[in-house]
Amino acid sequence: MNEIVKHINDTNASYRNTHAGDAKNTDLFLDNEHYEMFKDVGEQVTVRFSKENLSQAILFIASILPRKYDNSAVHKVVYYSARFIREQLNMLDGFFMEAGNPVNFKIQKWNARKDVPKKNGEIDNRFYFNGLLEEYSYFDIEGKLQRTKFTIRNYLAGGYSSIHIKKSNDNIFDITVVNTTEAYYDDNDNENNLDVLETTQTLSNLPLQQIFYGAPGTGKSCSIKRALERNNVSKDNIFRTTFHPDSDYSTFVGAYKPTMEVVPRYESSTGTQVEEKRIAYNFIPQAFLNAYVRAYQTDENVYLIIEEINRGNCAQIFGDLFQLLDRGDDGKSDYSIKADTDIRTYLETALGSESEGIKNGELCLPSNLYILATMNTSDQSLFPIDSAFKRRWEWEYVPIRNEAKGWVIAADGQEWDWWEFLNTVNEKIGSITDSEDKKLGYFFVKPADGHTITAKTFVGKVLFYLWNDVFKDYGFSDDEFQTEEGKEMKYPMFYETEGGKDVNEPLIARFLTNLKLKTVDAADVTAEEITAEDNEA
Repeated sequence: MNEIVKHINDTNASYRNTHAGDAKNTDLFLDNEHYEMFKDVGEQVTVRFSKENLSQAILFIASILPRKYDNSAVHKVVYYSARFIREQLNMLDGFFMEAGNPVNFKIQKWNARKDVPKKNGEIDNRFYFNGLLEEYSYFDIEGKLQRTKFTIRNYLAGGYSSIHIKKSNDNIFDITVVNTTEAYYDDNDNENNLDVLETTQTLSNLPLQQIFYGAPGTGKSCSIKRALERNNVSKDNIFRTTFHPDSDYSTFVGAYKPTMEVVPRYESSTGTQVEEKRIAYNFIPQAFLNAYVRAYQTDENVYLIIEEINRGNCAQIFGDLFQLLDRGDDGKSDYSIKADTDIRTYLETALGSESEGIKNGELCLPSNLYILATMNTSDQSLFPIDSAFKRRWEWEYVPIRNEAKGWVIAADGQEWDWWEFLNTVNEKIGSITDSEDKKLGYFFVKPADGHTITAKTFVGKVLFYLWNDVFKDYGFSDDEFQTEEGKEMKYPMFYETEGGKDVNEPLIARFLTNLKLKTVDAADVTAEEITAEDNEA
C-alpha cells in the first residue's frame, strides 16, 4: 500500500477562523486498515504539503461558500468575498516560508497513532492521523503582521474533498487535497448508496417533476437511482444536488466565482515572457444550469435530482425559476422568464444565441428535462413547502416495507431481528407522537458487513435519533425506557461502559427486552416448538 484516500465528512472539515481557539483543529480519523502504511515508520511521520495544491483547494472552498467555521467551539458562517480569498492566499504565502524565503513545499511532523489510551484507562481503537497546530506570521491584505495557525481542515470541504496520502521514495508522505464538483455520500451517511427497493415508477411514465417522500430510511433516493440504472441512463444525463439551509439561487443555478488561471507576463528585468498564476472571476454554472444546458444539447432525457428538497428554502433557491415549473401538454414550460445578464451570456456561449434554450434572452424548460426530488417527512419543519410550489409537482409516497434482508442487531452476545424491532418501535412512535413522520425505514442504517448492525452503530444512529429527535418532547416515563433498577434511561447512559466496550451493551439489551422483543435464537426455538406441537396434533 503506497497511497491511501480518505473521503472527508463535515466532522473533519470545519473551517478555523484566524483567531479561533484550538478546538476541533488537528485530528483526522483514518480507517484502521490504513495504519498498515504507517506501522513500520513509527508514531512520528514526515508529511509534505504543496502550496499550489492548497491554493487550488482554498479557491474551491471559496467557490462553495458559505460554509461554517469553528471559533472556539462557536459555529459561525463565512460568506464568499474577494477579501476572504486574498486573506487566505496571504496566509498561505506566510505558511510557505523557510528562513524568510518563499518555498513551494512545506514539511511537518505528524502523529500516526493507533490504540491510544484514554484518561479512563480504556483504549481508543481508532487510527489518529494528526499534526500539532503550527503558528506562523503573515501579512494581511492591509499590510499588517498577523499570527495564525495552520490546519489542513481549512482546505477541506465535507462531502466534496478527499485527502490523498502517498509515500514517496524519500519516505515522506505527500498530502494532497482533491475536490469534486458533485458531492459524494458515505454509505453510512444517507440513502444514496444503498441497495434498495424498486421504484413503482418506470421512466416511460415518470412525471416531469416529482417528489418522493416518506420516513427516513425508506429508500427514496435509490428508488430514483435504481430506476435510472435499470434504464441504462448515461451518467452524462444525470445531475445531482442536495439542498441545505445555506442553499440559495447562486448555489443552485450559478454565479461568478474565483478561479486560478495561468497568464503570460513580460518580465522586464530579464526581457523574457513568464507564466504567472492569477485569480480570475468566471461564471460557474451549478446543477440547474448544467442540467438545462445538457437537455438542450441532446435528444435524450436528462434528470436533475434534488436530494432533501425541504432542507432548503425553495422559494429563495428557485427564485423566478418557479414560473418555469408550469409545464404544458408538450412538456415545455408554459411561461418563459427573462434571463439575467450573467446567465444569458453564459447560455449564449454554451448553446448559441439562436438556441431555444436562450432565444430572445429567455429561459424555458425543455420536455426532456426531468426534475426529481426526495423529502424526509421527519424534516418537514425545516422549510415548509407552500401550496403553490407543491401544486407543480407530482408526489409519490415511499412506504416503510420489509426488505427481507435478514439484518440483525447484535449486542451483549445476543441478536435481535431488525425488522421486528422496526415494527415494534414504529408502533411506539405512532402511539406517542400520533404521526407517521418520525418512523424509521428499513434502510435507516446499513450493516457494514451486510448482515449485522453493531451495538455501536445502533446506539450512534438509531438510539440517538430516537432519544434526540423522536421521544425527547414526550418524556421517557414509559416502561420501555426504564433500567433494571427502575431508573429512567438517559442517552449518555448508553456510553457508560466497562471492559473496553464502545457502548453499554447490557443497557441496549435491556431496552430491546423492554420492547418485548425476543432474541433471534429464542424466536427460532418458539417457532420449532409450535411446529412440533402441530405435528403431534
